[in-house]
Amino acid sequence: MTATKIQTWALRSRTGFAVVATLSGVAGLIVVLVQLWITGVFTRLGDAATTIVVVTTAYALFASVVGGYVSMIAQRNTLDWIPRDRAPTDAEAKRVLRMPLDMALLAGSLWLPGIVLEAGMFGMVAPARDLVIAVALVTMGGLTSAGFTYLLTDRLLRPAIPRVAQVRSVGHPSSTALVRVLITWALASGLPLANVILVLADTGSPQHDRIRGSLYIAIVGLLTGYAATAFLARSIALPLYDLRRALGRIEQGDLDVEVPVQATSEIGLLETSVNDMTHSLRERERLRDLFGRHVGTNVAQRALERGMDLTGDMREVSALFVDVVGSTRLAHVLEPREFVDKLNRLLITVVDATTMYGGLVNKFEGDAALCIFGAPIELDDDATAALRAARRIRDEVLAAGEFDIGVGVARGLVFAGDVGSATRLEYTVIGDAVNEAARLTEAAKNVPQRILVSQPVVEACSSHERELWTSHGVLKLRGREDETKSWTDNRGGGASQRTNKSRSSVTVDTGLSHTNPRQT
Repeated sequence: MTATKIQTWALRSRTGFAVVATLSGVAGLIVVLVQLWITGVFTRLGDAATTIVVVTTAYALFASVVGGYVSMIAQRNTLDWIPRDRAPTDAEAKRVLRMPLDMALLAGSLWLPGIVLEAGMFGMVAPARDLVIAVALVTMGGLTSAGFTYLLTDRLLRPAIPRVAQVRSVGHPSSTALVRVLITWALASGLPLANVILVLADTGSPQHDRIRGSLYIAIVGLLTGYAATAFLARSIALPLYDLRRALGRIEQGDLDVEVPVQATSEIGLLETSVNDMTHSLRERERLRDLFGRHVGTNVAQRALERGMDLTGDMREVSALFVDVVGSTRLAHVLEPREFVDKLNRLLITVVDATTMYGGLVNKFEGDAALCIFGAPIELDDDATAALRAARRIRDEVLAAGEFDIGVGVARGLVFAGDVGSATRLEYTVIGDAVNEAARLTEAAKNVPQRILVSQPVVEACSSHERELWTSHGVLKLRGREDETKSWTDNRGGGASQRTNKSRSSVTVDTGLSHTNPRQT
């Protein structure tokens, strides 16, 4: 039977920890009898040795039965939720964490009457020196039983700890790594060394008996010390190895890591902390993603780095404005859900094109969108990026045939930063270039190419990109005193053919001349 099956049986069986108590009592009895034989005390007792062995064994068996019964009650009160396949209550989880200590105290307390009984028997048949030795050996047997009970109970409870960790913190003063190390050392090295001292200090035994007993105990101490140290090191090293692997995965960006909490010591607290950390990171990443979807990834990153900062920068940017032709009429003739679905497909195209060229979709305004190139992330050539995005948006939207649009692009100095209050912030751009792009969009709805850009944009773009644009003339835009030199792309002739069908059903009067690009 494997260790896992033994643990599962012990936790689900009504008598699992009763067996632990019985085994611990038998182990303590064997330790006492072996030590009495090695030290030569039995040899000096003569015929009384048989009586002492019988009485000691009878009491040990009686104590084991009592301990087993009490352990059954403790298991029923503490682990009844396991066979019932339910989560533990807070009180049950607390008792689980205390169970190794409680079981050890139970085992130790059952040995106290045995120590008194041994002292009484040895006091009647043995000299004072043998009385002291016998009492010391029986006390060591009781300590061995209590320590063995603690470690075995702690080991058997491991599969229950993950579910306990879901209810409360797994830390407990009686289950620290220091406590485990001290108990392991006491069982494997401390008690054997004490026995060696006791044997060597017994001047009533012949020298060869003392040497022989010391050698036996030393060999046992070496073997048990090595085995216990290796087992303890493994019980600490394996969880740390799992933690190191988990942290490595987290460092690589895998936030779905879940470390099983299998210990109640500091290692268990560390495992719980790692799980709490990954949960917080997942939640932060979810909020970052949600925040980024609302305001843009770059703006979200800027907000996370600067916090509540009501400041901004003066930036030279290219502003791109997209608006739907005849959206009011479309909203009237289409079902709301159908209109929203079409609009979402349009905005997906706008977002993809803007993001591809390093821009930011600053805001959606119903059926329109404002895109910024050059803020909050500076671009080496924001004008070229804006022009390429404008052509791609126009081509893909008109090819889909669901909407007719106008696209305007302008460039200039704007304020780019957060505005609002301490409780509500919004990243925005404010400046004449934004207003000019919006007005160019109105005029572009009546241009075959459906795109109009201002002179500064064409002047700032790359020479290769400039070859794709041609002068459209001077416009007098609504709300602006100065005339605007406008350009449109020279490859958009086919756009007019694709959009004529759309405009045959949706016509919007913008007050612009359809024959003369100069508005009067």
